[in-house]
This record gives sequence, C-alpha cells and structure tokens, in this order.
Amino acid sequence: MDWTKLPEDIIIEKTSNNLKQRGVETFIVNTRDEAKKKVLELVPEGSEVMNNTSVTLDQIGVSKEILESGRYNALRKIIMSTSDKEQRQKWRKITATAEYSIGSVQAVTEDGQVVIVSNTGSQLSPYASGAANVVWVVGTQKIVKNLDEAFKRIREYTLPLESERMKKAYGVGSNISKILIIEKEVVPGRTKLIFVKENLGF
Repeated sequence: MDWTKLPEDIIIEKTSNNLKQRGVETFIVNTRDEAKKKVLELVPEGSEVMNNTSVTLDQIGVSKEILESGRYNALRKIIMSTSDKEQRQKWRKITATAEYSIGSVQAVTEDGQVVIVSNTGSQLSPYASGAANVVWVVGTQKIVKNLDEAFKRIREYTLPLESERMKKAYGVGSNISKILIIEKEVVPGRTKLIFVKENLGF
C-alpha cells in the first residue's frame, strides 16, 4: 500500500466532518504555509507552548517559530537550556499541563478516530487531558479507513522512518511503546486538528 498517497477531497471532507462530530474542531488547508498561518492564528502570542517533537511541525516552520521568535513562552526551549536534573523534571511536569500542546499524530480514521503512538509517552498525557489546548497539524496522507489500517500504516511505514530519524539524531531507534486513541473530545473547543493537503511527516 502507498502510505504517501493523498486521499480525494471527498474522503478528507468525510473525515473532517466525523472529527467534528467527535468534538475535534477541524480545519482544512491546501499548503504548509497556510497550515503555519493557521497554527499561529490558533496559538496567541505570549502563550505558554509545548511544541512536541514533530517532523510535520519542523517541515512547516512552526517549531522554529515557537522556539526562536521570542513571541511565545516556549517550554521546550526552557527544558533544553536547563542542565540541572531537578529543574528539568520540574519543567517536564509543567509541560504536562501546558496552556498549548502542539504536534501531530500518526493516523486518523475516516470515522474520526485519532491515533497517537509514542516511545516515551511524554506527549500523550497533555493530549489526553493535561493541556488546556491541543493543536495538531496532519498531512492528509495519514487518513486511513479504520483502526486496523491505522496500525498497519504505523508499523509498516511510520515506525521504520521514525527509527531511522532517531538513529541519526540520538544513535538509537524508536519503538511503539505507548498508544493513545482519541475517540471523542469532551471539552468544547479544546482540541483542534489542521488537515494539510500535502504529504507531511511520517
């Protein structure tokens, strides 16, 4: 199966509508530049932001904007600049309840289920309930028919690419250690997903 293929607009619209029925506010944009603009519209300047590790956020320029513009209280930047173990742990706890937690996901089913897998699990708690606001940017190639196809995509395509990225960056591969499936968002307006009609991320 070609996991990089972009779906037809009718599938994107169907998935978007089903996400909205499950409480996830959804936007559809055509390009990575439009996606970056939308993220910055949704995340006010001065906000406390945790930008989770995300190839997608890197590709659209949001990671750099959050970390380097000086317009946000960038939690990742604070953690990276702190060598003291106790201080790093303190700031990690703060990231779990950040005002904004932003990143991407590994798959979205046509019925509107969102699947996030992680090696460490650091982003799962904020996404599930800890963060006050969640913003995901998702290339539409990640839309799949159902959960079975979602996990097939993750194991056959996502994990090998992420493992290769991790080896280059840190010298070790990755694993599917922890899994979060969002069936429904119960807090109105909390979780937002931006679909981009480009092949972004893994």
